Amino acid sequence: MNSTAAPRIALIAHDKKKDDMIALAGEYLAFLRSCTLTATGTTGGRLAGELGLTVDRKHSGPLGGDLQIGALLVEDRIDAVIFLRDPMTPQPHEPDINALVRACDVHNVACATNMATAHLVLSQLQAAGAASNGEGQ
Repeated sequence: MNSTAAPRIALIAHDKKKDDMIALAGEYLAFLRSCTLTATGTTGGRLAGELGLTVDRKHSGPLGGDLQIGALLVEDRIDAVIFLRDPMTPQPHEPDINALVRACDVHNVACATNMATAHLVLSQLQAAGAASNGEGQ
């Protein structure tokens, strides 16, 4: 984790999970506004357009966005990844997806791939931020 106050979070969602990502981000909206956010193309566009979040948008996943986020992760510029995957639909860029998840494992970066783990990661980051700001006392 970086030493700055703002966690650097990557947000990615497959097409059938984009509505879930918007709902999740809506639940953590105040917290996410204090974070540095990076997202793949369409997901980032929806987060910005529908929730007003400031997001550094990369290419869409199939066009290399997953790889762009993986590169940031390897350079220690991402603290956590929320990647809402659709396990029931084959993805044409599956090798890129696997490379990103592997990079998270190699570099010990939290990677949530479903709503349950996304809630755990975001609530922990939010609590850690509140504690470092003295809000938990």
